Amino acid sequence: MPPSRFSQHFLSPRRLDLCTLFLVVLAASCFSISAFAKTDPDHLEQVVIQTLQPVVEKHNPPGIALALIIDGEPYFFTLGVASQDTKEPVTEHTLFEIGSVSKTFTATLAAYAEVRGVLSLGDPVSRHLPDLRGSAMDGVSLLNLATHTAGHFPLQVPAEIENNRQLLAYLSQWQPQYFPGTSRTYANPGIGLLGLITARKLRQPFAEAMQQYVFQGLGLGDTYIQVPDEKMSHYARGHNRSGTPVRVDMGVLGEEAYGVKSSAADLSRYLGIQMQLVKTGRDLERALATTRKGYFKTEFYVQDLVWEQYALPVAVETLMQGNSPAMVREDQPVEAIRPPLAPQQNVLINKTGSTGGFSTYVAFIPQKRFGFVMLANKYFSNEARIEVLYGILNGLMPEVIKPVGRKSD
Repeated sequence: MPPSRFSQHFLSPRRLDLCTLFLVVLAASCFSISAFAKTDPDHLEQVVIQTLQPVVEKHNPPGIALALIIDGEPYFFTLGVASQDTKEPVTEHTLFEIGSVSKTFTATLAAYAEVRGVLSLGDPVSRHLPDLRGSAMDGVSLLNLATHTAGHFPLQVPAEIENNRQLLAYLSQWQPQYFPGTSRTYANPGIGLLGLITARKLRQPFAEAMQQYVFQGLGLGDTYIQVPDEKMSHYARGHNRSGTPVRVDMGVLGEEAYGVKSSAADLSRYLGIQMQLVKTGRDLERALATTRKGYFKTEFYVQDLVWEQYALPVAVETLMQGNSPAMVREDQPVEAIRPPLAPQQNVLINKTGSTGGFSTYVAFIPQKRFGFVMLANKYFSNEARIEVLYGILNGLMPEVIKPVGRKSD
């Protein structure tokens, strides 16, 4: 299918005119599939239901929105409700907290600022934060912040830090445990600091800069850091592991690291733009390409700017290990790629995201013009999310995966 067919349905942020292919009952919830292109509805029904049913039965999320891009064409799958109080059904425009998938947008804003000439990813942090000159931040680059290779930040901003003044005081005394660029330690403070610096260089508050340059630039009409009043009715209610309703608690650097709320419609458009199925402005295209370059090798994948890319075919065990708790909580040795690896086509690129009440997983394969977006308003493990992606791939394009028991090269 030509890219123009994809663009036709995603260039406008208006509600999409969906064609319902079928309606089934799954786990006592209404489950609908809608699409813009002709496909085999029986096969899609079988693949999606078989793949999602174990997640629904085990974790009982109130609602799920699943978006697929298949050969460049978008499809939406919705299940359950956005709120158990209102019983409002989930749609492709329901807003979910996307957690750390937000980091890919922060990296995009930083790369855009580099295209505009207001910073360079090779700059030391202290060049843009004078309060940190003479500290360890003289040796940490913006690229290190965007690739989790600064030298071991804590996973979260310490609880006692309540404002940016205290944050800078903390960072002025911080010392790396590793030489920057030699070890990967997943951390919210790093990407958060990148967002703070980028917004200052663009001379705007972070949320405003993101809205103007990234969300509006990409044509995302359902994506926000600060959800406006008129959109609050579309903002799903999250639920923690025990089923208690929760919303994200935004602390220092929270907007920059995990603060985005978005929809299946917008995130599928975002992946479509990443795969050049939808056109955007030249500066943003260059910025997005920068985020898909490979900067470091880990044991399981190549580290891009926040994004993680896996060689194909990929084994489910490799995806599980690459998205495991160990990759979040433990230091991982890395090897710098010099020069950086140009954006690849025959790879699977992914990112997970969570808040206390939401689960997100996005992935795409440029060569196959395939995209995957899974949003749920309940927290559950990355393992369960990967099983959904793996089931979809196994049912639609088994050539990109390795059988269980065979590791990726």
